[in-house]
Amino acid sequence: MTAQRPLRIIHCLRAPVGGVFRHVRDLVDEHVKAGHEVGVLCDSNTGGDFERTLFEEMEPKLSLGLIRMPIERSIKPSDLLALAQAYKHIKSLQPDVLHGHGAKGGAIARIIGSLLRVNRYSVARLYTPHGGSLHFRRASLKGQVILRTERFMEYFTDSLVFVCDYERDTYFERVGKPRCGSRRIHNGISEPEFEPIAKEPDGVDLLYIGNLRDLKGPDVFIEGFLRAERIVGRPLSGLVIGDGPQRDDYARRITMLGLGSRLHMRPAMPARKAFALTDLVVVPSRNESLPYIILEALAAHKGVIASRVGGISEILGKDSAALVEAGNPDALAAVMAQALTEPGWKETTMPSRETLKANFSTPVMANALLQLYRDVLDGKVSG
Repeated sequence: MTAQRPLRIIHCLRAPVGGVFRHVRDLVDEHVKAGHEVGVLCDSNTGGDFERTLFEEMEPKLSLGLIRMPIERSIKPSDLLALAQAYKHIKSLQPDVLHGHGAKGGAIARIIGSLLRVNRYSVARLYTPHGGSLHFRRASLKGQVILRTERFMEYFTDSLVFVCDYERDTYFERVGKPRCGSRRIHNGISEPEFEPIAKEPDGVDLLYIGNLRDLKGPDVFIEGFLRAERIVGRPLSGLVIGDGPQRDDYARRITMLGLGSRLHMRPAMPARKAFALTDLVVVPSRNESLPYIILEALAAHKGVIASRVGGISEILGKDSAALVEAGNPDALAAVMAQALTEPGWKETTMPSRETLKANFSTPVMANALLQLYRDVLDGKVSG
């Protein structure tokens, strides 16, 4: 193929929410800017008003269209109908690249890509796990089934793409050394996001922003907030921003601990709007891959306190004083108190903006993926 020919790229994912959707939107922006034709396939039943606005912004850029159809989270007979519909539509678009994101998106992209290959149609089949099935272990029957399925799907994959070293190492440990190609390409954020955001005069000491479920640790944040007050010796102010299945549980816990006047809850909002409300963002997750919220907060010149899980240490540094044991509110409270009372804590603890830009920018990420797409199509990638 001609080296500079524009590519026809379709990204497949199940749920158009959270970090995976953010990742896909960034790739759409960069690849369209570079002159490629792009389309997106995703579930039609996921997302609310916030996601609807994001679709309205993204859809005009998609020359290969936005394909939305019901895609269940778990495996169901209805998947066969969805797969048949998707195959028919994608075949008509004649893509060069099918890139699946997450377990369900990855399965759709690779199965359809393989069916196209049976019909002697050349298409690159790529898969980025984004954590997903890698959260499971072989100790459980469900984990064995899921991880063995990942292994089997390698036969229909040209290259795996890992967003961090942690994700790659976890895959190697739990699934095995890939039989197909693989590359690690870090997530990135765009140039406008590196503009600093000043804290508003009525901003708070500490902020949690994210999905409201225990996996992401808002319960640890609430408990840590209370204990940080005791260490500092004064009332603190804080916000819990987001939506999720356990929102009411956390609201009750805040009231029960007597924090209602100091720790407030707000619905999901754009991250940069939330960053104007604080100088310290807390990410107390129990499990992560390479969370965008940390990259976004650092780029906005905010201090970050986070759990030592997933690929977070690849951003903050392996020995960062901002990292704490997951699920430990005492450890979290200690670092919260230190960050609030120690002069210059943010400047001495956070990575430099130069390091962040060099390793975690969307142009770097998008260009590396484009090179991988071309390498696959040119037969330069193998297991």
